[in-house]
Amino acid sequence: MLIISVRAHPQYADAAIQYFQSKWASQETQMVYEDCIKNCLKAEAPLPQWYLLYQEDEIIGCAGLITNDFISRMDLYPWICALYIEQAHRGNHYGALLLEKAKSDTKAGGFSHLHLCTDHIGYYEQYGFKHMGTGYHRWGKSARIYSIKV
Repeated sequence: MLIISVRAHPQYADAAIQYFQSKWASQETQMVYEDCIKNCLKAEAPLPQWYLLYQEDEIIGCAGLITNDFISRMDLYPWICALYIEQAHRGNHYGALLLEKAKSDTKAGGFSHLHLCTDHIGYYEQYGFKHMGTGYHRWGKSARIYSIKV
């Protein structure tokens, strides 16, 4: 298992763009991931970060570490976003590897807490995240907010 930071290894940018788009974007939102990932390569601040999880030569997951996950709680950052593990590889705690990488980079960036927003209940709690409230998206939906001290 290998976690690739796209910022540390920019040669993976195109693969990351394609993978994130295939998992998270619609036709209308594909440019969001392309723009975010391309611009992270030259960012001076510790955020954003984009990660690919490889097993041998196959991408089996991804995650991002960003300043805001399109949620009303802009006073909180950083956020882990776009965590995804391929269906065939779920149940092996591979998501925990990406969560740990994000926690490590959060701490290295000088931040004390890592946040996320989700509709899932029960998954992130098993990795130490605590529900702290509700946030609101600009498109009218709400999501549960979780935090963990790093």
